[in-house]
Amino acid sequence: MLHSWHDVTPSAPGLSLPEHVRAIIEIPKGSSNKYELDKQTGMLRLDRVLSSAVYYPANYGFIPQTMAEDDDPLDILVFCAETIPPLCICDVRVVGMMTMIDDGDPDHKIIGVINNGPEFSHYKAASEFPPHTFKMLRRFFEDYKTLEDKIVEVDEILPPAAAHQVIEDSMKRYSEMRQRGELKH
Repeated sequence: MLHSWHDVTPSAPGLSLPEHVRAIIEIPKGSSNKYELDKQTGMLRLDRVLSSAVYYPANYGFIPQTMAEDDDPLDILVFCAETIPPLCICDVRVVGMMTMIDDGDPDHKIIGVINNGPEFSHYKAASEFPPHTFKMLRRFFEDYKTLEDKIVEVDEILPPAAAHQVIEDSMKRYSEMRQRGELKH
């Protein structure tokens, strides 16, 4: 059985890393369900239903063969006009990054646009988006854990170069852990 984290390559065919990546969608835009990768099986599990009256403002998932600083695959928000179903592989252009502080630890969210989607594919940097887009995004991440009595801080949206460095670091961390036998499936 294919494992969505370990067996899917992070590079989009014919495109250069880290400017372009593959994303595995966990949570469709508009959902109030928090799905997460089950690291052992590569399938999704329902982690929780969000406690606040909020929904994911973009398709949400991870970049395969990455390990973020929070010991999970690196998160990615994929902007697309349509809702993308869970476990769908998407080719994405990286346009920026948002960093949260969640329980005192950095939690990077790569921001990308679907390569072949007409509404967002022309964006090269998150700074080109309408300002309201990131007001909504920031507000979602500030509010979505409030009723769980958890504090989340959201930093400014950073340019693509900052995201590229985090992607490279996460791929390197994953590779080193995999070589040491610390990641199994």
